[in-house]
Amino acid sequence: MRTVFAFFSSMSLFDSPDPFVIVLAGPTGVGKTAVSLALAEQLPAQAEIVSADSRQIYCYMDIGTAKPSPEMQSKIRHLFIDIREPHEVYSAGQFGEDARAEIWEILFFNHWPLVVGGSGLYLRALLQGFFTPKASNREIQEQLKKRAEKEGSSKLHAELAKVDPASAAQLHPNDAHRIVRALEIYYASGKPASKLRQRHPDEPAEFIYRIIGLDMPRPALYERINQRVDKMLADGLVDECKNLLEMGYTPKFNALQTVGYKEVFQHLRGEISYQEMVELIKQHSRNYAKRQMTWFRKMSGVEWFEVKPEDSAEKIATLIRLYLNL
Repeated sequence: MRTVFAFFSSMSLFDSPDPFVIVLAGPTGVGKTAVSLALAEQLPAQAEIVSADSRQIYCYMDIGTAKPSPEMQSKIRHLFIDIREPHEVYSAGQFGEDARAEIWEILFFNHWPLVVGGSGLYLRALLQGFFTPKASNREIQEQLKKRAEKEGSSKLHAELAKVDPASAAQLHPNDAHRIVRALEIYYASGKPASKLRQRHPDEPAEFIYRIIGLDMPRPALYERINQRVDKMLADGLVDECKNLLEMGYTPKFNALQTVGYKEVFQHLRGEISYQEMVELIKQHSRNYAKRQMTWFRKMSGVEWFEVKPEDSAEKIATLIRLYLNL
């Protein structure tokens, strides 16, 4: 991290027309990475890309996360890529704190911060704040994890709905990691996580930002997702998963219990055929894209661009730049 004077965060940044934060959001497969690189090259100041992707932070997970290539990263500085090992935990709240600090540094050097990603919680933590209760109990956590594996996350989600309905309403029944965390907070503190958060209201970001959302007609997006999965497999996704196993990383780690990886591990264990694996990855990727769009549609302040599959990244970037009067 570059050195920045401590007083900077309290400075008024926009007394002059300095760079503001551009946030590029949208579902998986819509083309955010390509557009971000094209936009970065068109901006009137040197751009730096802040990745808001909850999986690209992990090393050795390149193909399944559609991580920008080394060549791409050599052209434009990228942050929050390959900063953790697959077994390490990195919360949305931590990302929010770390990313805000990096963005202030980018602005300090009069560079252009370009936040790119489809992880709704990461973007919420960055822009609106995301309080993470401190209550923790390793023994309770391990017990809940074992129950999730044995009984299924849906059953724990129903249990959470009884003790903390507000938190349960915000979580998908398959989101075992966050369901376990919410129950851990309740059983460790005796209080619902949602109530604890109310005592510590979120603090929104102090910098100015514009959220540009990329959307695409659903049939076209789904077809692009299917093609993307085919390319990942052709590029060696199965071998990437084998390499992770050889390095000692277990599929039980939360980072590897995600779309693309969990299905390959099922295939490698002999639970599903290769073709079943392919179809499941495509189906789950489409489902994920749908959930992303539901999340983004609820976000306030998103300025939407509907793009066509035939539109080049350069064309979309130019339209965004002109729209932002840059």
